Amino acid sequence: MLSGLGLEGYEPDSQHDAAEAFRIQVVEDEQFIPVHQHRKGQLILALHGAITCEVENAMWMVPPQYAVWIPGQLPHSNRATPGARLCFLFIEPGVAAMPDHCCTLKISPLVRELILTMATRNQGEKQTPAMQRLIQVLFDELPQQPQQQLQLPVSTHPKIRTMVETMAAEPAVWQTLGQWARHFAMSERNLARLVVKETGLSFRRWRHQLQLILALQGLIRGQTVQQTAHALGYDSTTAFITMFRKGLGQTPGRYLNGLSD
Repeated sequence: MLSGLGLEGYEPDSQHDAAEAFRIQVVEDEQFIPVHQHRKGQLILALHGAITCEVENAMWMVPPQYAVWIPGQLPHSNRATPGARLCFLFIEPGVAAMPDHCCTLKISPLVRELILTMATRNQGEKQTPAMQRLIQVLFDELPQQPQQQLQLPVSTHPKIRTMVETMAAEPAVWQTLGQWARHFAMSERNLARLVVKETGLSFRRWRHQLQLILALQGLIRGQTVQQTAHALGYDSTTAFITMFRKGLGQTPGRYLNGLSD
C-alpha cells in the first residue's frame, strides 16, 4: 500500500499491462493534489473516507463503494478526507468499453473485490492465466456499473468560483441568491441567469447539489445528521433530511447504512 496520494507524477507507462491497481492510504489530515493527468484512464475507488475530484468544470464526490472514472489525458485534481483509503485503477485506452466522459459509478461488490485482488498481486502474478481471466471479467463488468449524479457543475467564471469556495467554507452563512447579488452589486435576476449560463442549473438546484456533497463529506467524517444539518444552515433536521432524500433517494441514515453493507 502506498502512503499519501503521491501518484500525481506517476504515469503507468507499461503498455503491456492492460490494467494496474494500487491501494493508497492518506496519512495526513487532508491531502490535495493539484491539476495533473495520465495517459491511461483512471478509476478512483473510495474504500474508506471520501475523495473529491475536480474535472471538466465539475466537482465529483466519491463516497465509499463509489468510484470516479476519469478518461485518459483529462486534467483533474484530487482532495481526500482525513484517513481516507483509496484504490487507483489505471486502464489502457480501448481495453474496456468505459465512458468517454468523467462520471461517478456505483461499484458492485464483485468489481470492488476484483480491483482489490489486482492491487495485491505483484507483476509476475498479474501475468498468470488465472489473473488474466479475472482482469477480463473486470473489463466486462466495469462498463455495467451504474452512473450516479454526485457531481457539482462549476465554472472558471470568477463569480462562480467565489461562490463555490465561499459556500463550501461557510455553507451556513452564504445561502441565498439575494446575499450573493448584494455581494456582487448586481440584481438577483442577472445573477440567476449567470448561474444557469455557467452551470446549467438554477441557483437553488446548484446550491442543493453542493449541499449534498458537503453533507456526504460531513457524515462520512462522523458527524451526526443533526450536526450536519446545523453546519449547512438548516433550521431543522427534518428539512435537511427532506433535501437529502430528494437528492439521493434515501434518508442520510439509510444511505450511510448502505455504504457499510
